[in-house]
Amino acid sequence: MGNHSDGTPTSSDAVAKAGHDEVDKFQDPGLPPHRLRLADTDPKAAKRAEHQVAWLFIISIVGTLIFFVGYFGVRLDDTLDTLRLQNTFLGIGVAFAMLGIGTGIVHWARALMPDHEVAEERHELRSEEDRLAAIQIIDDIVDETGIKRRPLIRNTLIGAVALAPLPAIAIFRDLGPLPGNALRHTLWKEGERLSRDPDGTPIRAADVTIGSAFHVIPESLNKLEHGKLNEKAKAVVLLMRLNPEDLNPSEGREDWAYNGIVAYSKICTHVGCPVALYEQQTHHLLCPCHQSTFDLTQECKVIFGPAVRPLPQLPITVDAEGYLVAQSDFHEPVGPSFWERG
Repeated sequence: MGNHSDGTPTSSDAVAKAGHDEVDKFQDPGLPPHRLRLADTDPKAAKRAEHQVAWLFIISIVGTLIFFVGYFGVRLDDTLDTLRLQNTFLGIGVAFAMLGIGTGIVHWARALMPDHEVAEERHELRSEEDRLAAIQIIDDIVDETGIKRRPLIRNTLIGAVALAPLPAIAIFRDLGPLPGNALRHTLWKEGERLSRDPDGTPIRAADVTIGSAFHVIPESLNKLEHGKLNEKAKAVVLLMRLNPEDLNPSEGREDWAYNGIVAYSKICTHVGCPVALYEQQTHHLLCPCHQSTFDLTQECKVIFGPAVRPLPQLPITVDAEGYLVAQSDFHEPVGPSFWERG
């Protein structure tokens, strides 16, 4: 067919094929020339960068201290002003604590740590010699950071790292009451009137119509001076009225409702979110956080979602003046079920 050297892959050497001579490899261009930083050539610049890093770590320490001033120093008195003040201290403290230590480490690496590019052959550590070589590599890395030669950076870093986790520990501890008696008892007791949230107006049974829903708190909550937020968080309930024939009370609970009026804890038994959505047609209560759904006609049995325990029911009746009152406290702990219940 003649000469086929027309530039196609079958006639040229653009594609390597079995039987052909080995195609020449590309030459390794090598690493680009290393560019020295100002801190590499000017001792004053290096010292200045060292002080900047130390100050950033000090800012982190100060931020942690600000957090603790807000956490322990600002006493909450159930007003929004003190709550906002504490949140301001907590936010500023955490921001400076994290920003200081993070920015300090980045600035330390960019300005003072060696930045030479190196290429090493990859190999497995198999022998004792290789293990010792790996240890030597780690020692070299520590030496390259200059932390042994720069005690100012080392000491401020130790202080920042030691204090930085403490705000997180304090926040996790304050996520809610510890399991035990804190969740077993609320302000509800025999004769305690049910009142509207947030105005505290007592509720008459005649005011609760079929299909209505009320957010309810104990009447005595309005008289508390301290701990009002914690007690409200545990005691808040949802009050609804159904046709009495739609309810299916279990044995022993026949008198826990009054003419179709029922009251259940508002705290979802999954992770404690507020159950606030009531669907009148299906008589379902929905938690908006993770879509746990409770059937009001079956004593708030879980019919969908991650919750595994029904909402605790508050036994109610009416007093001589027609106001709705509690018969007792909840018969079981309120709140999430992430802890073992006796």
